[in-house]
Amino acid sequence: MADNDEQAKHQGERRNFLRIFGTAVGCSGMAIAAGAGLGEAAAADVPATKPDIPGYDWTRHRWAFGVDATKCIGCLRCVEACKIENNVPADAHHFRTWVERYVTLEGEEKAHIDSQADPVNIEASGSEGVYRFANRYKDAKVEKAFFVPKLCNHCTHPACVQVCPTGATYKTLDGVVVIDHKYCIGCQYCVQACPYGARYFNEEKGVTDKCTWCYHRITKGLQPACVEVCPVSARIFGDLNDKQSPVSQFIRNNRVSVLRPETGNAPNVFYVGLDKEVI
Repeated sequence: MADNDEQAKHQGERRNFLRIFGTAVGCSGMAIAAGAGLGEAAAADVPATKPDIPGYDWTRHRWAFGVDATKCIGCLRCVEACKIENNVPADAHHFRTWVERYVTLEGEEKAHIDSQADPVNIEASGSEGVYRFANRYKDAKVEKAFFVPKLCNHCTHPACVQVCPTGATYKTLDGVVVIDHKYCIGCQYCVQACPYGARYFNEEKGVTDKCTWCYHRITKGLQPACVEVCPVSARIFGDLNDKQSPVSQFIRNNRVSVLRPETGNAPNVFYVGLDKEVI
């Protein structure tokens, strides 16, 4: 009964906030500007608290992620594992992580880009809960093709944290950007602010969601679900404070890059094998 009362209270607070600021949500520019100011005020009122994880010291770690696009085969096991592990809605439009396919045909300069959410791929899979890439280029002359896994970049300077009006989105001391759904009011300022399209709105729960690098796993010494199931080791995860960790070696031994460095967000997902078409 207490849980129901608490949930009702939370829903009431959310409705009150949205009633006050609802007009700003309809205008993306105004929403982000308003959210920035509100976020600064809210940070003092609702400080991020240390997650209660027995035996875990978040001051000793600095997590980072690596992606080798030269290895990814587009099998989408990572997407399926993430959905199951994190209870992401089982449809073709809500993802914490996804994979994009880039195909350049002979005689063309611009790449064709699709993901598992593309209608042709959904039709080929036979279900919105099954994720496959259709073999649409089997009769075409392909000059170049590759897959690019994408996910939240857990930025050093995350725009989503700056615009959150309640402090629900915050950055932990170990570098992971998380969402406290007790404080999320579903305003979607963070969805608009993220330059990587890494956040989605969960209509059923009325909150935003995104990749957390499986924080509940990594704080227990496990790998993120997507990393664990990748059959070709295209996804790499580890602690930058450990110079011998997989991700430290990946960054040290490769010429890495990040997505959209011009935004100033300073992503902590490092890529190998990106082409100019990838943003």
